Amino acid sequence: MGKFRDKLVEIKHNSRFLTWMWYLGRQPLFIFREQKIKAAAKKRAAGYEDDRYLSIKKYKGLHKGERCFIVATGPSLRLSDLDMLNNEYTFGMNAIPLLFDQTEWRPTYYGIQDFRAYEKMEGILNIAYKEADNVFVADVIANRFTVPSNFNIFPHDLAYNFNQLEIEKYFAKFSGDCYSIIYDGYTITYSLIQLAIYMGFSELYLLGVDCNYKKGEKNHIVETGAVDKNEDKNYEKMIVAYKEAKKYADEHDIKIINCTRGGMLDIYPRMPLEEALKEKV
Repeated sequence: MGKFRDKLVEIKHNSRFLTWMWYLGRQPLFIFREQKIKAAAKKRAAGYEDDRYLSIKKYKGLHKGERCFIVATGPSLRLSDLDMLNNEYTFGMNAIPLLFDQTEWRPTYYGIQDFRAYEKMEGILNIAYKEADNVFVADVIANRFTVPSNFNIFPHDLAYNFNQLEIEKYFAKFSGDCYSIIYDGYTITYSLIQLAIYMGFSELYLLGVDCNYKKGEKNHIVETGAVDKNEDKNYEKMIVAYKEAKKYADEHDIKIINCTRGGMLDIYPRMPLEEALKEKV
């Protein structure tokens, strides 16, 4: 059944007309999902205590005025970079635990939201974070897998922009209340930016966020094993989200600085990692 569906998707992508028909046919489903997500988010924002996401609230403002490093898995990332971050607040993501046997560094927080990546990483995460309370997992994962009770589940709105991917219409929203909602931005890095700001961090340094994706090339320092058939379009999607994050940060006197070695993400001020580590908030 899976192979048959993949073939239909392939045929659809080869025809603009079929793509639009596919989009229009699925649109009501995503509108319905988004309405449910918005209604639940509105209740939480108004004070409703939702047990599923309640653990997120304990992180609100926890790191007010501090700085953090959000470590992605772009190919420019070096193991030596990780070793320099031992005394910093850091966020890791996706396949980063696969590097733990090569470095003493461990991220302060870890996040994952792609259920395909989680499927590949589930066993490793259950071992690496057996009793940890610093793991953030999207509810779209918790809907498919039995997530350990010590993991923090966050409300991830994947429906509001997902359907428009069919017609390559990319856009993103930004949330200042991660207990209420975290908006999808085509990458876990975007979700972690929202979480970091919710936690009170006022300076966010990005590392390994190359933002270049080419088919047939190594696009990560370490892979989860999940396959992204449309990775060559990731820059177009992600840059839209990163611009939205910059807009929110600028409006709230928050700095986002890119310490990535090279890459295509040029909307944030750049600073060499070594220089950033010499500075303090």
